[in-house]
Amino acid sequence: MRPILMKGHERPLTFLRYNRDGDLLFSCAKDHTPNVWFADNGDRLGTYRGHNGAVWTCDVSRDSSRLITASADQTVKLWDVQSGAELFTFRFDAPARSVEFSIGDGLAVITTDNFMENVPTVQVKRIADDPDDQSEESLLVIVGIRGRITRAVWGPLNKTIITAGEDATIRIWDTETGTCLRQSDPEQGHQKAISSLSKSADWSHFLTGSLDKSAKLWDTRTLTLIKTYVTERPVNAVDISPLLDHVVIGGGQDAMNVTMTDRRAGKFEAKFFHKILQEEIGGVKGHFGPINALAFNPDGRSFSSGGEDGYTAFEKRPKVLG
Repeated sequence: MRPILMKGHERPLTFLRYNRDGDLLFSCAKDHTPNVWFADNGDRLGTYRGHNGAVWTCDVSRDSSRLITASADQTVKLWDVQSGAELFTFRFDAPARSVEFSIGDGLAVITTDNFMENVPTVQVKRIADDPDDQSEESLLVIVGIRGRITRAVWGPLNKTIITAGEDATIRIWDTETGTCLRQSDPEQGHQKAISSLSKSADWSHFLTGSLDKSAKLWDTRTLTLIKTYVTERPVNAVDISPLLDHVVIGGGQDAMNVTMTDRRAGKFEAKFFHKILQEEIGGVKGHFGPINALAFNPDGRSFSSGGEDGYTAFEKRPKVLG
């Protein structure tokens, strides 16, 4: 079965996120407008209009009622999923890069880029039940990381925050004090910028992808390196299967270096590896440019990819997933 190609964006995809039930897929792109798709057949259900810059990441609340998006326009926005209405805007002095709801959806962790005189930050915001009660005040601000922070995600029980980025270092932070508890070993860790980070369904481990042409599996509590998956291209996106012992990795060279030969050679496929054995077990083609985003459906039987070509590819029950 060939992937379903969904064309809803005018510019490259940047991020994909399924809701908890797996029936909705949210896509972000450099064209300023997040989309929502019906995950079963790829029909586009709606858009969220209001950003004035590339939208880098998003997250959806556990009950699928709210969407949160981070954008290069120096804002993070809260949306009503069903109506598409903008509920609140958090404003910053630099582009917002990463965003994620906490367990319970009462908090959000947000990263901002180094921009002009502003240093990169990790910020925690309270998310009010009623948008009228929402405040822009930060409960925690973490500084001291050099280079862009690509991703910041919550650790178990919201007690820690895990960050990764351009300096190739993973750090675990205490959410009460903002203290750095652990950081990855430079010898075992990535050697180039970390482009992506994805947690396992039970939050016990997480996967990082890097421009050093590898992905690495880590223990969430101890930051112990568990496995390394080596590929022949820079890694832009990774995800962990919630059902099988599989990880999926996607990437490709910079868009400016893409040639027609690359397209014909099929270099832009999502590669599947056995999580334990670290062996490549298959691949799925479908994009005409580097893959920038990957997401498994929570049911573990399908996955989606987003490319530099502006397409979202939806693959239902590919052979590699059994």
